[in-house]
Amino acid sequence: DAMKIGGPDDNDFGLICRYQNRENFYLLVVSSDGYYGIAKLKAGQYSMIGSDQLQYSSAIAQGQALNRIRADCIGPSLRLYANDQFLMEAHDVDFSAGDVGVLAGTYQTPGVDILFDNFVVLQPEP
Repeated sequence: DAMKIGGPDDNDFGLICRYQNRENFYLLVVSSDGYYGIAKLKAGQYSMIGSDQLQYSSAIAQGQALNRIRADCIGPSLRLYANDQFLMEAHDVDFSAGDVGVLAGTYQTPGVDILFDNFVVLQPEP
């Protein structure tokens, strides 16, 4: 569960999977203005996976609202959900294992505050 409590709606927040180090991981994000996407940071270079840009969905609660975010990182498949709605799937094989976590940031205007709660990690069955 994630909720913006302050700062701009032009932000992103979500989940990290297969974290290798600060320059190599996947990120599955939504924003307070209703956008979502899957991306990776590889050797410090950011790139979108599965689409060229963030996409809009009315399933994402906007402004200072609670969003339940889910990321499934299983094999080469990366799936993103918001509020129990499937948003997108992408495939990539650069990182096969690593740590998980949360992230939040902004684009032009700094100072977003996102609260995270109920962070649960489950390992898929083989």
